[in-house]
Amino acid sequence: MNRYFTSVFIAALIMTTPLSAEEYVIDNKGAHAFIQFRIKHLGYSWLFGRFNAFSGHFSYDEKNPSAARIAVDINPASIDSNHAERDKHLRSEEFLHVDKYPTAKFVSTAYQEKADGSAVLKGDFTLRGVTKPVAIAVEKIGHGKDPWGGYRRGFFGTTEIALKDFGIPFDLGPASRTVQLELSVEGIRQ
Repeated sequence: MNRYFTSVFIAALIMTTPLSAEEYVIDNKGAHAFIQFRIKHLGYSWLFGRFNAFSGHFSYDEKNPSAARIAVDINPASIDSNHAERDKHLRSEEFLHVDKYPTAKFVSTAYQEKADGSAVLKGDFTLRGVTKPVAIAVEKIGHGKDPWGGYRRGFFGTTEIALKDFGIPFDLGPASRTVQLELSVEGIRQ
């Protein structure tokens, strides 16, 4: 009988304890967040682009940063390299194959802050139907009230992925086998 009352008491305590993790929705509507990439073009120059359509949310607790979580869905058909014919090729089966794989996603599995204020975000990235673990180097940008009565928090991250790891068959040569991603995440507290 005592176990029952102890369990009920612990459950009631947990349910009445305020959660200190803050929940945020990524602000992509006002272009306050972005997913950009760059890849060497045949080893002669950099090709830059971005994904225009994505959504996501994250949680962050200043008292327990390791509990931070993020999930992002990306529409690969929204790829924009500022060149319509190239974008059409990038959407094809030789690259992103967006007709067969209309969604890419990232779901975090761990977050670790370092003493210098930087952090490493680990998670599973799915592209072209292939899921692989990735690590993202993270910089905390800032947080606080915005002019519209809300509260925001922002991070910047970088990572690099190998195209072959995600089943992308087109080979642009040895200088162009990896793509660098830059992620600017600004969230609005809910």
